[in-house]
Amino acid sequence: MIEDKSTRSGPRKKDHVLRETIVNDFKKGEIGESLRRDFKELYRFYIDAETQHRLESYPRLKRFLLASWYLLKSLILHLNPARRFLLLLSIIFFFWGNANWSGHNYNITIDTSPISYLLVLLVLMLELKDKLLAHDELRIGRTVQKALLPDDNPTLAGWSVWLFTRPANDVGGDLVDYINLDENRLGLALGDVAGKGLGAALLMSKLQSTLRAIAPEYNSLSELGERINLIFCRDSLPSKFATLVYVELIQNSGAIRLLNAGHLPPLVLHGANVEELPHGAPALGLIKTSKFGESTVELDPGDIFVAYSDGVTEARNERDEFFGDQRLKAILGKSAGISPDRLGERILSTVDAFVGEAPRSDDLSLVIIKRWS
Repeated sequence: MIEDKSTRSGPRKKDHVLRETIVNDFKKGEIGESLRRDFKELYRFYIDAETQHRLESYPRLKRFLLASWYLLKSLILHLNPARRFLLLLSIIFFFWGNANWSGHNYNITIDTSPISYLLVLLVLMLELKDKLLAHDELRIGRTVQKALLPDDNPTLAGWSVWLFTRPANDVGGDLVDYINLDENRLGLALGDVAGKGLGAALLMSKLQSTLRAIAPEYNSLSELGERINLIFCRDSLPSKFATLVYVELIQNSGAIRLLNAGHLPPLVLHGANVEELPHGAPALGLIKTSKFGESTVELDPGDIFVAYSDGVTEARNERDEFFGDQRLKAILGKSAGISPDRLGERILSTVDAFVGEAPRSDDLSLVIIKRWS
């Protein structure tokens, strides 16, 4: 009989992987720093901002005890009823210590601490199972989202364009897209749906499909904005809205037609001078009767147009400092004559160096356009 060696070696291989993983964790020397970041994120997630502010006024010991209580209480409330019962039972067993049963012919004493640990481990395994299932679904969602977004940069005579988007989590609420309106015209969009995660990603897909469907039908960008706004007001949630920068380029022309619906004002680099364009109309999905204006931006050869999401300027480091407008403008002011892709990579590397090991706080997107002739 031929023995299946792959089956025989499976458990040993898994044990080897587990052992290597644990050893590498200690070799990297990042456990302490990782625990510090995890506790900071735990504190922010489970304790609201108002309570955090109130805790800061207390002495250190009192603050630690109260924070521990708030964390435990919030954890218990976030569990489903069955897991909440198991966790409470584990706490009871932990403080009970020893359970004793005695009679005429017997005396049984059981240390309940191991039972407490096992119950906590069971709750942890159940929560981890849910997280892994959700992570798999989000991973599939990210694959679908990436398939909907362009995987290359568009080309148009007289212009160079660089597009980039990076979600803060598995899926994002930023839209970066282009539409070939005809052989002479190109439409570019950068949108930002309020919020993060799956809900924002679904609304982003709605905004993208709407824009692709109706943009070629409109010559007026103001009418295009009004139409998208009506659709978004009809189909979106009451608390959700989206900002949008939509531009149209004509080949071998220096004019950019611009629609700004509540988004951050784009920046234009003229040589070493950085110009901030005016603010636009309200965001999409807020007011059905909102009016949207179209503007024209004239670029000379070598000028660069930059649209960006707040994931750039509101990127935060470990000290909770924002990257800010001034740092972005400083990068642009030193980038005259650079290509859009090199400028984009320079912005990304500078933001990433600033953020360091801090978690990403928002989706980050860029649309950079340079006029060549």
